[in-house]
Amino acid sequence: MALKTPNPNEPASQDEAANSVPARANPAGEQSLRSPSTSPPSVANWGTQLRNLVIVAVATVLTVAVVLGFQTQTPSASLGELAEAAVPLETALANGQPTLMEFYANWCTSCQAMAPDMAELRSRFGDQINFVMLNVDNSKWLPEMLHYRVDGIPHFVYLDGDGASVASVIGEQPKVVIAANIAALIDQSPLPYAQVIGQTSDIEAPLNPTRSDDPRGHSAQVVN
Repeated sequence: MALKTPNPNEPASQDEAANSVPARANPAGEQSLRSPSTSPPSVANWGTQLRNLVIVAVATVLTVAVVLGFQTQTPSASLGELAEAAVPLETALANGQPTLMEFYANWCTSCQAMAPDMAELRSRFGDQINFVMLNVDNSKWLPEMLHYRVDGIPHFVYLDGDGASVASVIGEQPKVVIAANIAALIDQSPLPYAQVIGQTSDIEAPLNPTRSDDPRGHSAQVVN
């Protein structure tokens, strides 16, 4: 069978036309192999990153708040620090404010146990009443000890704005009890806990052992 010689003047068939389509020329400067391109972050990735940033920020804020909370808490105060910050008795009796007067001693374990609570109460009510502290080891306060019949410590005396005794109780007291009494004292109302008797510390040595009415002897007496 003879091969057909293509005639240049004869139009090409459809199969020939399809096979004869020239390949698309490479544009100038275009690389034959495409380098992988970095696609922009998706919305989901941005959302994850934002959530992580929010979590870190919240954790940081909470940590700072906890640290500041511990730093701003009322520190445990010693009796010496409370005594140094106390209002002098002469000032308390002259400034017209009600007064909470405490008879104490540095060796008094009940007094020491109450020191943090007293410091907190002073921070809360210190601008409304006087906090006075009298050390029973100082003979200077013997007249006050005899006058208020201090026969156990801690011994608390509540005075009104005129310096008159409203109530006097002895022994370790819960903070809520003292706070309620102070609030009533400020409002010039009857003290709700004027008869509470708490634990007292043992006396190491009497101030004046020759006196039969030694004010540092222990009893469970409450004086109103």
